Formats: sequence, C-alpha cells, structure tokens
Amino acid sequence: MNPVVGLDVAKGESQVQAFLDKSKPFGKSFSVKHTREELNQFIRFLKEVEEMTGQMPMVILESTGHYHTPVVQFMEEHDVSYILLNPIISYQAKKSSLRKVKTDAIDAFQLCVLYYKEEFEPHKNRGLQLLDLRNLSRQQEIVTNMYVEAKLQFHTILDQVFPEYRKVFGDLYSKVSLLMLEEFPTSEAVLSAG
Repeated sequence: MNPVVGLDVAKGESQVQAFLDKSKPFGKSFSVKHTREELNQFIRFLKEVEEMTGQMPMVILESTGHYHTPVVQFMEEHDVSYILLNPIISYQAKKSSLRKVKTDAIDAFQLCVLYYKEEFEPHKNRGLQLLDLRNLSRQQEIVTNMYVEAKLQFHTILDQVFPEYRKVFGDLYSKVSLLMLEEFPTSEAVLSAG
C-alpha cells in the first residue's frame, strides 16, 4: 500500500483527507486546528493509518505563505515526511479537473489524487546558509529593481526639464554629467551662464 494524507491548509486550521492507496479514500475528511492538542491528534491519526497500511503515510500540502508554518514545524518535530507543493502545480491540476467546486474538503481530496498522478520528492530541509543566500538574492533583486526604477524616473524627468541633455553626454550617469546637472539643473540655467 502507498498511503497519503492530503492537508488543505488555511488560516488557523487545515482540512485532512487520507487515502490508503490509489482510489481508496480512508474515512471522511475532517478539520484540524493549528493548536498543539489538535496537531497531536493529527499525529495519532497518521499512526492509525500507518497501523492499517504498514507504512507511515506521506503528507501532501500546498505552500501557503506562512499559514502552513506551524503545521510543518510540528511535523518536522515528529519526523513526519511531507511534500510541500508549489500552489501553481495544484492550481494547474484543479484547472484540468471537471469539478469546479471549491471547498477545503475537495481540495484535500484533490491533493491526494494529485499525489498518485505525479512523482513528488519529499521536502528536504535546507541548510541555514542556503536560506540566507536565498534571502540575500531576493534582497539584491529588490534593490536592483529599485535602481532600475530610479533610472527610468530620472530619464523621464530629464526629458521633460532638459530635453536636449541626453545628446550632450554619452553616459548620463558619469561624474561630469551629474556634476553638470547639479550646477545647471535646467536648460535656461545653461543658456544664462553664457
């Protein structure tokens, strides 16, 4: 058997659906609040499925920004293997489904169905250095975008205030060009300087 538990995570609670094997749902969907007591009940439910099938079920859930964090931390504390899906993947699977009804119970069910259709790797904890590098690269991208936006705004304002200026300097951002603009901020200032 290949058991799986689909977890549709929302703010403060998750909907749970288990499958013992492909096309074999186990019981009805139920809700689990993100409290220690109810997450302990969830772990007991996983162990119950393990007793029935002979192996611990894989848990599959979508990345939800930060709502999934307490659930994932709790599962890691209890050495539960899980698959953290990019929401785009599950969205594409839902789009191809004939049923267009959206409920948490159906979403948890669909996550289980998706598990059997695709080959997913269990989530691996990344090292602290890798997470720091990822955050640093995101910050660098943000700063680069701000720099590009500032240059575009500079071009727009310069074209309005000093339309012929771009033809004078090959590099608008050279030290000489910027010092010139600081000394003579408009075309009238240049003309009156003589």
